[in-house]
Amino acid sequence: MYKLFFRLFFTRMDPEQAHYLAFRWIRLAARIPVLRTFLAAALAPRFKELRTEALGLRMHGPFGLAAGFDKNAVAIDGMAMLGFDHVEIGTVTGEPQPGNPKKRLFRLVADRALINRMGFNNDGSAAVAERLHARVPVFRTVVGVNIGKTKVVPEAEAAADYVKSTERLARHADYLVVNVSSPNTPGLRNLQATESLRPLLTAVREAADRTVTDRRVPLLVKIAPDLADEDVDAVADLAVELGLDGIIATNTTIAREGLKSPAHLTGETGGLSGAPLKKRSLEVLRRLYARVGDRITLVGVGGIENAEDAWQRILAGATLVQGYSAFIYEGPFYARAIHKGLAARLKASPYATLAEAVGADTRKAAV
Repeated sequence: MYKLFFRLFFTRMDPEQAHYLAFRWIRLAARIPVLRTFLAAALAPRFKELRTEALGLRMHGPFGLAAGFDKNAVAIDGMAMLGFDHVEIGTVTGEPQPGNPKKRLFRLVADRALINRMGFNNDGSAAVAERLHARVPVFRTVVGVNIGKTKVVPEAEAAADYVKSTERLARHADYLVVNVSSPNTPGLRNLQATESLRPLLTAVREAADRTVTDRRVPLLVKIAPDLADEDVDAVADLAVELGLDGIIATNTTIAREGLKSPAHLTGETGGLSGAPLKKRSLEVLRRLYARVGDRITLVGVGGIENAEDAWQRILAGATLVQGYSAFIYEGPFYARAIHKGLAARLKASPYATLAEAVGADTRKAAV
């Protein structure tokens, strides 16, 4: 039903307008007690065997919403209602910014992909912090906060900008993510180089510890799929050295190989997400797990279209899995289908728990 609706209605709309329309519907539904209870029962079934512990947190399952959908923390309960086991908001920057000029979001339907050059459009860390502080949760869900660099801030002053956001947002975050991998903020990806990343992550860690003294806020870094293998290794080693809690692999890509969509779409600048990202994101994840094992938590994202994709990420080494682009194409039953499929695959596997399955294929390949 949704796919027919998508083809007849959403594909005729500007992608960004369609996003905000769907977003409004989700937020509205979450405000109506009877409706949200009914939808949560239908769309967010709980499978006890999928219960997950990661980053010192307990979750209903391993599948969450990636950053980018809810930039301003206005639909956390709505996304939990739809079945996401954790919701990562953002990317949030130190200062509010409108993002890049429109048109800046493009659907590649033939490739089940998106290209975006949104440019971290968001209300800024002060406004988002106020919103999170005032929030009265309807559904219990883990909330991650993804932070990035304000566009006008020079690269040399990036650490101070991230620290500003950390000081405002850390107390409201179940976990914190440093985003240095979006291709849509000039110079941002340069921060992935270890000589830049080390002082940045150190400053954010210190700011989080200084701001929140009654618990440790888990800190993760999100990396690009376009990193060379040796750079992936370097980030993995740095994460272990600094005692980082996790790595999210991966963000969007600037690569365009093998796309089926028309050239006027594939030629748009920005980050490509969705199905074409699947192969490289899985490769990066396997490489990370082979390097770090279970010393830190890995989060697999990029091209997660169905339960089989999520299961392959878990076997490769991901404790948590996230989706976004496929949600646009699959609709409100997306998370439910992944939960159901994961439970079935775990039952048919030789593993007693989901935790036992994490990294199993990568470990076998190393023997």
